[in-house]
Amino acid sequence: MTDVDAIDPSVPPSSAGCVDCDSAGGWWFHLRRCASCGHVGCCDSSPAQHATAHFKASGHPLVRSFEPGEEWFWDYSTDELYESGPELAPPASHPADQPVPGPAGRVPEDWAQSLHR
Repeated sequence: MTDVDAIDPSVPPSSAGCVDCDSAGGWWFHLRRCASCGHVGCCDSSPAQHATAHFKASGHPLVRSFEPGEEWFWDYSTDELYESGPELAPPASHPADQPVPGPAGRVPEDWAQSLHR
């Protein structure tokens, strides 16, 4: 991982779910956590793609998966995947009982038709 200056391991995640989807009443497929500021956004398969939007607005290039059991990082500036990286402030993922897609009660019945492929 070449851009370790873009990682602040002391910053906790901003939320247990996508901050932007929560404020708009939306839903997500998978979650990504900004390694710089902790912003939790939804993945590029999600309808709103808030993690990528955060990168474009902030310039923060590195995200870590915010899914249980996943430790990989993605660098938006180079389109590179890193299987692992430094430990970040807990928690390392959304709660294990949070459904995927989520959150409970806001995911439409036909959610799979809304995914970006």
